[in-house]
Amino acid sequence: MKKLTLKDIASHFGVSISTVSKSLKDSAEISKEVKFKIQEFAKENHYKPNRIALNLLNKTTKAIGVIVPNILNYFFTQVFYGIEQSANARGYTIISCISDESYKKELQTVELLGSGIVDGLILSLSEETQAKSKTEHLQNIIENQIPMVLFDRVSEQVNCDKIVVDDFEAGYNTTNHLLKTGCKKIAIISTIYNSSVGKLRVEGYKKALKENNLDYEQKNVVKVGRNDDLQLLISLLLDDKEIDAIIALDEMTAVDTLNILKLKGIAVPNEISIVGFTNGRLSKYVSPALTMVSQHGKYIGELAANILIDRIEYEGEMPFTTKLVKTSLIERDSTKRIE
Repeated sequence: MKKLTLKDIASHFGVSISTVSKSLKDSAEISKEVKFKIQEFAKENHYKPNRIALNLLNKTTKAIGVIVPNILNYFFTQVFYGIEQSANARGYTIISCISDESYKKELQTVELLGSGIVDGLILSLSEETQAKSKTEHLQNIIENQIPMVLFDRVSEQVNCDKIVVDDFEAGYNTTNHLLKTGCKKIAIISTIYNSSVGKLRVEGYKKALKENNLDYEQKNVVKVGRNDDLQLLISLLLDDKEIDAIIALDEMTAVDTLNILKLKGIAVPNEISIVGFTNGRLSKYVSPALTMVSQHGKYIGELAANILIDRIEYEGEMPFTTKLVKTSLIERDSTKRIE
């Protein structure tokens, strides 16, 4: 069945498309009799307005595109929630997309959303995009004057608004906290070793070790690829009997590490302490409850949405800003107390 258009309705009544459009919007310019006939006809024939055509006409979509690299990471779920809350409060809808850590998928999604579907973009780069250091697709968005906010995983090559977590300080503070509890040999398990955030956390860890006169050992930074066996990698790590703490750079890895240690009969935190990143629900309800680094995802989402909408709606020149968000350590039972 052919979809009814404004042109079809106009042809049926022998009036202009403008008259039909105004009638459907209940404009006072059109007589009550004509409006009633057109509105009833549209209702009976299940007329639905063409949103894309309206957007082109109005030069606005009241929609924001959001692209995240990994929906299984609770941090990005929190960011989504924050964006949704702020955007909805300001009359905008969200189109949510996932790049699945793929440069190609990110490129295709950016091109699709940048074709007039949304008024602006909020984006965290995929690990593959950062590894390849390819940002031409983002430069095209900027050149087409589509407002964009990068968050968490950003690129210095792109001139736009950015919100970054202080990941260097997070790695540094987390390592220092473990050292203060008496841990002496701390390992890192990373599934995000190619991303800017993963690298910064490791750099912070290195700095803390150096300041405490401890050697950095590359074998104690375990890189976990998509097809790697985490249980095997942890078994190899624990061949070093002196490991007494593990920092997992995402929540799922922290939970999996805890379960693997329990299966091996290793007491947490008495034998090995665990700290994870992203303070999600899983970390609270495992036993023992996990000490986590909170990146304040909901706040970052709210901030990103408000910065983007301000830029969409402001008609003058606005300088680009970079906001730095500090992390917080949420202490639970998977780490020893500082004596």
